[in-house]
Amino acid sequence: MPHRKTALRLVAPVAVLALALTACGGGDDDTDPKADGTAESAAASPSPSQPVSGGDMARGESATGKVAEDPGEVTYDVVAQKVEVGTEAEAAKAVADAADAKGKVLATAHIKYTHKSGPALTEGSDVHDGTTVFADGQRGGVLIGASEDAPGCEDPYDVESWKQGESHVFCETYVIPAGATSVEVHWSEEDGEPYVWKFPQK
Repeated sequence: MPHRKTALRLVAPVAVLALALTACGGGDDDTDPKADGTAESAAASPSPSQPVSGGDMARGESATGKVAEDPGEVTYDVVAQKVEVGTEAEAAKAVADAADAKGKVLATAHIKYTHKSGPALTEGSDVHDGTTVFADGQRGGVLIGASEDAPGCEDPYDVESWKQGESHVFCETYVIPAGATSVEVHWSEEDGEPYVWKFPQK
């Protein structure tokens, strides 16, 4: 079964503005100050053994989440290692129309994914589909096809065998405003709240 983004490898790199709204709610369902200990409120709140997905992560801290892969559900450890922010000149060279990059820079996030449990993968993975990059609270515009050539980055579509215990570093490149003071890497399970790693910029 072809993966959802396989066709994107054939697209020339162009900056694409992200028009979809991203849910950034903090998951407040489990912190209702009016909870009175009734069975109804207890049923609505997750138990300690079922933590709410998402939240702010410390530098180097990994999140654990499940992804529905082709052979079956896989549990991954995910950690955003770093974000490399380029220059306006580099952004202008990377997009089809340099005017699209005016006042913009490229931000390449390096994310390490470790196969923790579940079936071995033989036809690539969709774990990176849950990753986005934000700058100063606003989602950036994804730059298709730019990340695979960055040093230290692997092409997720070239990973044809992925077994439990193995790790790969995939990268995502986004176009963000020049001068952004904070860059965030978000990763979430499907329909889950995002885990957020913050990378302040000087």
